[in-house]
Amino acid sequence: MTILTRYVIRAHIGPFLFAFVAVTGLLFLNAVASRLESLVGKGLGAEVMIEFMVLSLPHIVALTFPMAVLVAVLYAFSDLTGQNEITAIAAGGVHPTRLIVPLMVIGVGLTVMMFYFNARVLPESNHRLSSLLSDIGSTSPTLELRDQVINEVHTGDNTRYFLKAHSIDQATNTMDDVTIYDMTRVGDNRIIVAERGEMAFTEDGRDLYLILEDGTVFETTDDRPGGFQRMDFSRQVVPFRGVGAELERRTGGGGRGAREMTIPMLEERIERALGNLHSLAADSRQESEAALESILGHETPGEADLPVASPGGPGMGDFLISEIASSHRMQESRWNVDYLSIYRWRVEIHKKYAIAFACLIFIILGGPFAARFPQGGVGMVIGTSVLIFFLYWMGLIGGERLAVRGHLDPVIAMWAPNVLLLIPGLLLLPRMARAGATNRSGALEVMRAAVRRWLGRSERGIDAEPVAAGEAG
Repeated sequence: MTILTRYVIRAHIGPFLFAFVAVTGLLFLNAVASRLESLVGKGLGAEVMIEFMVLSLPHIVALTFPMAVLVAVLYAFSDLTGQNEITAIAAGGVHPTRLIVPLMVIGVGLTVMMFYFNARVLPESNHRLSSLLSDIGSTSPTLELRDQVINEVHTGDNTRYFLKAHSIDQATNTMDDVTIYDMTRVGDNRIIVAERGEMAFTEDGRDLYLILEDGTVFETTDDRPGGFQRMDFSRQVVPFRGVGAELERRTGGGGRGAREMTIPMLEERIERALGNLHSLAADSRQESEAALESILGHETPGEADLPVASPGGPGMGDFLISEIASSHRMQESRWNVDYLSIYRWRVEIHKKYAIAFACLIFIILGGPFAARFPQGGVGMVIGTSVLIFFLYWMGLIGGERLAVRGHLDPVIAMWAPNVLLLIPGLLLLPRMARAGATNRSGALEVMRAAVRRWLGRSERGIDAEPVAAGEAG
């Protein structure tokens, strides 16, 4: 390792540790404060509080580690440029991009380390934290219902429901994309699908009322084989009586959400969902072929299986077509659930890779960018790092929301922010040797210099047009 390489690495260690500890501490305090209301007054022991704090750190570290890398690179290269060290290195015949090479090697190592952390440590800690919070909040039924998993809900009259929601806001008691499997009557199957839902509890906390909006009820019964009923509603109330007695503290966790699963778990869920989709497609094709043969007379159904057609009423063909249409609508609903689940799980896989790879992206972008502002100081470092990470995180969140709804491929959704930040980094990298401003220039002088260069190019372009026109004449 050369002297120059060691010097550059040492210049980044201090800013990285400071930024990592400071930002992690701020977000950790915010996370603890947001959960403080649900923790106080529970009679929790010190070991439980320590466990909560330890399990709250991993998902914060997953955010602050790439941010600390960006802050360290911006600060170190801004300081090296301000002290004319990069100019001296360029004057000595060493291109400034030589300084990025050892950092990129370290960035590859950090990327591998962060990927292992996101793929192994983070899902397990998220699962244990979710289980711990569920146990702590056992006196509040709302906290027991978890999003993106199937919740088994028992009521006081020994009936049970299965509830699944894409997201549950525990602060407002609202849910999105709600699916309820009603098992109250033996031999009857009822599925309720709604776009939104709101939970309301009685004063004693024992009864839960679920207010659903903009949904559909699908019903089948064993008394009428092949029968199917569908009902659309704008607002419906589903009571869960005596549910408070069952939603008590439990240990051992339970089902895992997408963020609580490792990559092998996610891939297994994807394979299982793909198998369900193939089975649905095969069943739909077989039903359609059987119905077509019945209509064409190749196969005569039993008379007991069909209703008696009244004069002028619908015939056997109309009845079969209606039954097939109802069955297909039911299969379409199941297809959409599995299809969107595949997208959500693929998003989670690629997000683990993309966030880890951001460490290397920030090194490539931060060094050349900071070299353009030698006297930016701490203000430039903080402002630029916050802006870059804000744009990156907004792009990641926006892409995730589009992908989980099936509007965008998960690969594009998760990797687009990395690519968009990599492009300017690669464009600025060869221009590190060009001074954007002197080390005595302030931010205003830098902006003026950039405007003058832009105006100079514009004037040269305007002056060149008459000359070209005269030569053409």
